[in-house]
Amino acid sequence: MTATLTIDLPAIVANWRDLAARGAPGAVAGVVKADGYGLGAAEVGRALRAAGCRHFFVALLEEGIALRAAIGPGPMIGVLGGFAPGEDGDAALTPVLNALGDATAHAAAGRAAGGARRAILHVDTGMARLGLDGRDLARVSADPGLLAGLDLHYVMTHLACADEAAHPMNAAQAARFAAACAGLPKMRRSFANSSGMFLGADFASDLARPGCALYGINPTPDAPNPMRPVVRLEVPVLQLRQISPGTPVGYGAAWTAPRPTQVATVAAGYADGYLRSLSGRGVAEFRGRLVPLIGRVSMDLTTFDVTDCPEIVVGDRLTLIGGAGCQPDALAALSSTIGYEILTSLGARYARDYVRA
Repeated sequence: MTATLTIDLPAIVANWRDLAARGAPGAVAGVVKADGYGLGAAEVGRALRAAGCRHFFVALLEEGIALRAAIGPGPMIGVLGGFAPGEDGDAALTPVLNALGDATAHAAAGRAAGGARRAILHVDTGMARLGLDGRDLARVSADPGLLAGLDLHYVMTHLACADEAAHPMNAAQAARFAAACAGLPKMRRSFANSSGMFLGADFASDLARPGCALYGINPTPDAPNPMRPVVRLEVPVLQLRQISPGTPVGYGAAWTAPRPTQVATVAAGYADGYLRSLSGRGVAEFRGRLVPLIGRVSMDLTTFDVTDCPEIVVGDRLTLIGGAGCQPDALAALSSTIGYEILTSLGARYARDYVRA
């Protein structure tokens, strides 16, 4: 019996439309890196394109090539990790230039070809990861000719603390981004991520880049989730077993029955991306009732206490993700992580069922 991961494409589209309305008058992209946050970049990309999305972002060149094959020509596909000139072949991808050396390499290729290479310029305003740093920006400001040969569609940066609305880093990055743009050739700006879109007018730009919010993750953790839920993971019960008080369950005998207990063993474990850190903390849903995870999550199996669900039978399904109390953000809180990890960890052994209308 196979677990089923149901992915609601209309809910993703509705989330994008809600964000697009919030992003007005700027455009709103769809970030589909990490295989659409674990939900299928090709399916998500096609649904968003049909809804009118014309800007996409992936992390890697290979992701961009695959997405172009899925959605066809036309929409911009930005590759956040960048790539060397010519590596995209016929995929017509847009590299994000993350250092001055990246920019000058693409500029030289554009000049050699007698044209200008389309690109996005990334400036670092506080993440200390990718992006032109202060020294790079000073060199470009002193010699704008370094960028000759580039058709720069956007200058972008990435917010570090947008999910904490009151964090002082947000205002600091807004100021740094404005200062960086003032020293660069005039071009459109791309600023806010999912949470950044809820920070106010100072974070608006010509192109927002939401990711997690498209997939139902709460972009405003201190407030109710404004996004629609997108995923539901239902897993079959392989076996039911009655055990006596004092009986241990699972590896390490980490849980012992305090009462006569009915144990449901289901076909999912950490090999499927159901995190081991949920051991002894997680919950599932059965017909509107929450049932606690008992013992440790193992590679292929997980056990739940279903004593209070006397009608359950082998073959019934528990909802591990998507039910009341087990949305991705709730499970993330139980396992000391974030909803992003819950989604991007989802394994390949689930049967994926795409809701299309």
